[in-house]
Amino acid sequence: MDQISISATESVNKLIEKLNKLPGIGPKSAQRLTYYLLRAPDEQAIELSEAIVSVRAKTRLCSACFNITDSELCPICRRSERDQTKICVVEQPQDILALEHVGMYTGLYHVLHGAISPTEGVGTDDIRIVEFMERLKNGQIAEVIIATNTTLEGEQTALYLKRLISPIGIRVTRLARGLPFGTELEYADDVTLSRALEGRQEF
Repeated sequence: MDQISISATESVNKLIEKLNKLPGIGPKSAQRLTYYLLRAPDEQAIELSEAIVSVRAKTRLCSACFNITDSELCPICRRSERDQTKICVVEQPQDILALEHVGMYTGLYHVLHGAISPTEGVGTDDIRIVEFMERLKNGQIAEVIIATNTTLEGEQTALYLKRLISPIGIRVTRLARGLPFGTELEYADDVTLSRALEGRQEF
């Protein structure tokens, strides 16, 4: 046990431990956040805890695209002015945020909530592929844009989707290679994402 853990109370150590489990939060950052909250006004700490409880209690998955929402349909699916003939397939909800920030894409989305990864035990039945294929049956979709990450898992998922979609006769495109291999969409800059959307290729 390190010196800080020895000198801290059990409740402080517990909060440090829990914050350390969050993505991108290392031990030092967890300690800084914990001691910041200890010094913060009571109302700020209470508001943070209430926001965490609220987001867990009130959010759900959109019944159409499986994006995060607080109602039956997410804000994007509710907007009738979106191009109903295009679906962009992404791995995670935060990928939608990245693409929407660019402001170029006006179609619909589908969130898989993962990518095929045999080494991690994630198969085709573990992500939202069946639901995606159901959406293609209405005959309204003219183009599917595959925007899975440019990782081994993302590429494997893209190829699998391509094999499923091709017999239906729907155009399948893939984001252009302006995205370096290994890049996750949520971390790509706006210019790179814009070029990837503009230069999307037949897949």
